[in-house]
Amino acid sequence: MRTGVYFCNCGSNISDRVDSEQVRQKVGNVSDVAYFKTFGLMCSEEGKEFLHNDITEEKPDRIVIAACSPRDHESTFMRILSGAGMNPYLMQMVNIREQVAWVTDDLQKASEKASHFIKGAVKRVGLHKPLEKKAIDMSPDVLVIGAGPAGLKAALTIAESGRKVAIVEKRAVVGGEPVLYEEVFPNLECAPCMLEPMLNEILHGEHAENIEILTKSEVIDVAGFYGNFIVKVKTEPRFVDLHQCIGCGECIAPCPVSVRNEFNNGRDDRKAISLSFAGGLPNVPFIDMNACLRAKGEDCRLCDQACPLGEGIIKFDDEELVSERNVGAIVVAVGSALYDSALIPNLGYGKIPDVYTAFEFERLLSSTGPTSGQLQMSDGRVPESIAILHCVGSLDKNHNEYCSGICCQYAFKFNLMIEHKLPGTFVTHLYKELVYPGKEEYFLYKRAKENPHATFVRTVNVNTLEINRKSDKIEIKNTAGGSLMADMVVLCPAIVPSKSSGKLGEILDATRDRFGFFEELHGRLDSAKSKVRGIYLAGTCQSPMNIQQAITQGMATAGYVLSGLVEGRKLEIEPITAFADEDKCSGCRVCMSVCPYKAIEFNTEKQKASVNEVLCQGCGTCVAACPAGAMNSNHFTNDAIFAEIEGVLA
Repeated sequence: MRTGVYFCNCGSNISDRVDSEQVRQKVGNVSDVAYFKTFGLMCSEEGKEFLHNDITEEKPDRIVIAACSPRDHESTFMRILSGAGMNPYLMQMVNIREQVAWVTDDLQKASEKASHFIKGAVKRVGLHKPLEKKAIDMSPDVLVIGAGPAGLKAALTIAESGRKVAIVEKRAVVGGEPVLYEEVFPNLECAPCMLEPMLNEILHGEHAENIEILTKSEVIDVAGFYGNFIVKVKTEPRFVDLHQCIGCGECIAPCPVSVRNEFNNGRDDRKAISLSFAGGLPNVPFIDMNACLRAKGEDCRLCDQACPLGEGIIKFDDEELVSERNVGAIVVAVGSALYDSALIPNLGYGKIPDVYTAFEFERLLSSTGPTSGQLQMSDGRVPESIAILHCVGSLDKNHNEYCSGICCQYAFKFNLMIEHKLPGTFVTHLYKELVYPGKEEYFLYKRAKENPHATFVRTVNVNTLEINRKSDKIEIKNTAGGSLMADMVVLCPAIVPSKSSGKLGEILDATRDRFGFFEELHGRLDSAKSKVRGIYLAGTCQSPMNIQQAITQGMATAGYVLSGLVEGRKLEIEPITAFADEDKCSGCRVCMSVCPYKAIEFNTEKQKASVNEVLCQGCGTCVAACPAGAMNSNHFTNDAIFAEIEGVLA
């Protein structure tokens, strides 16, 4: 076997510390080394041309390049090999810049060290196999789970490129939580107004034909892999024709059944047939069949009879539908939830009237809420004093140790909204820490702080507070000393993963972090990618964040999709992946438990493991963990690694 060794002086980075002539003398005697050539700067245009021409002329069987880190130019040299008609995987790079020249001052020792490294590479490369990348067809279409700001922005951006996008939303309307808010921080902008242009584009815009919206739906199964996912979606019956209904609402008033309205936290009623809330899109009502008289055996048709469009709009025979979508990628944007304040019993939530969570308070402030935006207590009185408790379930080892980052901002927003609706109302902020990052957030805090009716009181944490009812007031007693009275208490709970995250994570085989949020591929460099190739994360399903950050992450997922799933392009699969030797596999499944990419499948008939090459990232974790030695890695086989060690020690 003829192995060519190319030594790069890297300008003077290597040649000042390593004597290439000494290295030549030591390496030239190694069997299989056909020649040893030196060049000043191999990555330069002249160097690349030299390498290409020399390989074409010498026609070696294997190549070793002693130069800089493979991170810098391995891909560069692999392209040169391909252009010269040689398989790029028949090359081995040796890092003699960072690992030798830059860390070894003595010329003699550095030259000796470099020689050993190159000997090891020569031994190793002799066992390399000519691997080939595989190419498979892929679907350019995308499925987005969740129709909040992050999911909608991702879907719209992808659809604008001509791709087909299916949006799966469990609610009857799109827009997520913000469409239920009257105003959002930091500039107290009307949330529905802010989202309306994007919602209009999604529903009626130029690219709406590329977007399929599946409301009252959820993902129940996912099979396949990046480029070729098969997703099963269950859609609950709406009992109203989504495409023909004009949303006039004439069917609602005649309905004889009223139930508590979950969109307003049970503070008012809605009918068995109802719109989700005023302004919710799509503007089409739905029937709650659990409340409808027809579920009790009565043949009530009052809603159908009231419809001005005639029969066929109300569909009493509507049924649950399970459908499939073939997509190349999945964007998870299911949002988050608020920590259950009832888990901190000393705060009185759920037991004491007029103790509200932040979301419940949002609905009280909203013009589409239970009081039409009139800020009033449960008994109808107007509050004269309101206490806002920050860090409820946050920064607390007994609940959630992290900071949610947005709670302070909406607490300051509440301060200004209260002053606007009820001037002169006294507001007390009880906080553990105050957070106002960003270029605009401090000014929101400043406006709240400068309000003459606002007071800021620091506490150890909410566990030191006791909230009790005292006549027509609420007493907030601090066990560390002091107390205050208020008419109303607003709790600012931690942002936590949505209840559906656990089930969805299992369906997607996507890991979740120690807090329960979907785990990113890398917290700083790839926060919009999950650890499963082709499944991306957008918004608060990955971490607490504000609307701007969620929108930005939605755009990031769209960027990944558009750059990876190009219509007409085949999906190239990197051949440096693990593979299983069925003859050695005992079926213990240890490899499956350690694989961070969910790339290992198990054949129950054969009781053997196999590797999905599309999902495998070649990390080698399964190879190290396999007790039977059945797992191996292309390009990093045990034989090649041991040969390299023997060469270094020779």
